[in-house]
Amino acid sequence: MTDSEKQSKTLDAVAIQKILPHRYPFLLVDRIIEIDPPKIVGIKNVTLNEPFFNGHFPGHPIMPGVLILEAMAQTGGILLFDTQERPEDKLVYFTGIDKVKFRRPVVPGDQLRFEMEMLKVKRSICRMRGQALVDGQLACEAELSAAVVEKKE
Repeated sequence: MTDSEKQSKTLDAVAIQKILPHRYPFLLVDRIIEIDPPKIVGIKNVTLNEPFFNGHFPGHPIMPGVLILEAMAQTGGILLFDTQERPEDKLVYFTGIDKVKFRRPVVPGDQLRFEMEMLKVKRSICRMRGQALVDGQLACEAELSAAVVEKKE
């Protein structure tokens, strides 16, 4: 993350792509609106154009819970990269999920707000807690674990 991005405390989609390796259709965070370690807040605008809605479910589109968790992990990954030297040479691997609860369906037109908090970082391993909210209502909550690894050439 550049010094100007750290100072602004927000990241648009272009800046996010400079940090995360994910690309369409798997980049699931549209904007970071707050970075204040150990916390970060990200946004995902859910539209009917999402490719997963073709099969989940026809005539009754609901965002898959695993993708909500992935979006939470991507948001947390941005915060985790901020703790690393030379993050451009590294990847974040999702290593565990605990205490997951889905509270409401996420449908086209919703805006997900991911609020993630780093609970523990020890070298390249971290644990974070997060929530996904829609209009202030809890859609999902979980504790996530991740590891930072070197990119292979």
